[in-house]
Amino acid sequence: MLHMDSFWKKKLDEFKTVKKNEEYERWVSSTLAPWNRQTGYKEKKYQNSSEITLKEVYTKEDVPDLDRKLGMPGEYPFTRGIYPNMYRGKLWTMRMFSGFGTPEDTNRRLHYLIENGETGLSIAFDMPTLYGYDADNPRSEGEIGKCGVNVSTLKDMETIFKGIDLSKVSTSMTINAPAAILTAMYLAIAKKQGVPFDKVSGTVQADILKEYIAQKEWMYPPEAHIRIIRDMMVYCTKNVPKWNYISISGYHIREAGSSAVQELAFTLADGFYYVDLGIKAGLNVDEFAPRLSFFFNSSINFFEEIAKMRAARRIWATVLKEKYGAKNPRSMMLRFHTQTSGYTLTWQQPLNNIIRTTIEAMAAVLGGTQSLHTNSYDEAWALPSDQAVKVALRTQQIIAEESGIPDVIDPLGGSYYVEWLTDRMEEEAYRYFDRIESMGGILEAIKKGYIQKEIADTSYKRQKRLESGEEIMVGVNKYIEEGEEPINYLKIDKKAEEAQIARLKEVKSTRDEEKVRKALEDLRKAMLDENENLMPYYIRAVEAYATVQEISDVGREIFGSWKEPVIV
Repeated sequence: MLHMDSFWKKKLDEFKTVKKNEEYERWVSSTLAPWNRQTGYKEKKYQNSSEITLKEVYTKEDVPDLDRKLGMPGEYPFTRGIYPNMYRGKLWTMRMFSGFGTPEDTNRRLHYLIENGETGLSIAFDMPTLYGYDADNPRSEGEIGKCGVNVSTLKDMETIFKGIDLSKVSTSMTINAPAAILTAMYLAIAKKQGVPFDKVSGTVQADILKEYIAQKEWMYPPEAHIRIIRDMMVYCTKNVPKWNYISISGYHIREAGSSAVQELAFTLADGFYYVDLGIKAGLNVDEFAPRLSFFFNSSINFFEEIAKMRAARRIWATVLKEKYGAKNPRSMMLRFHTQTSGYTLTWQQPLNNIIRTTIEAMAAVLGGTQSLHTNSYDEAWALPSDQAVKVALRTQQIIAEESGIPDVIDPLGGSYYVEWLTDRMEEEAYRYFDRIESMGGILEAIKKGYIQKEIADTSYKRQKRLESGEEIMVGVNKYIEEGEEPINYLKIDKKAEEAQIARLKEVKSTRDEEKVRKALEDLRKAMLDENENLMPYYIRAVEAYATVQEISDVGREIFGSWKEPVIV
């Protein structure tokens, strides 16, 4: 295994040899230039979101050593897909965000989507839950059920999954700071249903590094959250083998304003940190790496997104094999969920969002995603309505059943442009890895504000392009319609907050308080012992109907809080 200090530079050296493209240069001088003079065309600079400059056309000279880098589907380095028959064997899992309002509201939406052909459940949680606060906390006022479902106790989770057999569904939960608590609740429901832990399948996001980078929803200092993630990794590796205990998320990094290359680089850098974490916890890389999964954004620049996803697979496979010494091919397979972009959705002319989402969904499929969430056209206004979410689901189904795209594996493989762009995305990602390593690693880069500043600078540049008209958003800065009427969108009634507070009050009045007190005291003692795995204590606490905030507050008391650095 190579020493890590030399690894990234060695990979960058592989991109240094560039052959002169004589065929391209001949074409420019003999065909293109005369044509431009004849037609009066003024050449301009074309760049994608990653500021990679694009030529007019690409040839085989632009993609040297193509066969080695490309490989075949289901084989190292997995550029063309992680499974030999990809969508011929099994279509991607179709997941739609399903959390809103009360647990009863969300349960109805889940059953509605299952009846309409959804093949995997996906739960979003509201802001109080994401920050580890109960429904009756003053900070929760006005936020209950607004951006996801509210969960304060195990009773809420039981209601969400009423009538749903956990042995027959795969569930994805978008939760980070309190991820261990919500995972414990899910496992507690499985126990009540009599479902063995080795039959429980799904994903919990849990990627706390991207919270410090982008979404800003944490409870404790980084080291405390990382310790909890370590405990989840160890516990689930040994007890819940089908559970993906972390979904390393680039989605929110992109939504915060990053470029595609920054999303790729910062997400994989987070992933490598978690690999180091597992190894330091005493796990063999091939024991836990197969359960690491990823979550990418699919934005509007069609070919850039496809290249990003192909580059991600190749980088992950290469680094796991060459740097970490993985032997199991499953450790080298980068499995990922994709969600279409939120920042490309507009409240102006919202039906245009259906077209945007379709393009982004096609990019995700052509990029080889394992599961896909398509945003609804009204999500720039609010959480999606039933009608909008059905259109979003039907978008995936039409791509799957009518377009012919899934019929051939990696149909864009071998495209000179796609392969050249895949190489460029890979090279730029290695450049970031080298820079991050020189700063002491991803955690130090976050603490110094480097990652946050890179994203902020990129976001600022894009906003300036939009304001100047250099970058177009249809209906926003071009083809504008005056006097647009508001659309009908989902509104969360104040009654949802009242219902959740009432349910919480009822749970507290009927639970065994001595059992709660002991569970929380045991958790407190376990948190003080760095070598104690916290997951069994979380499970016992939620089974006693301790609340999300009561459990979170034990950690706040032990670990304290954290403020991010000022970015200048």
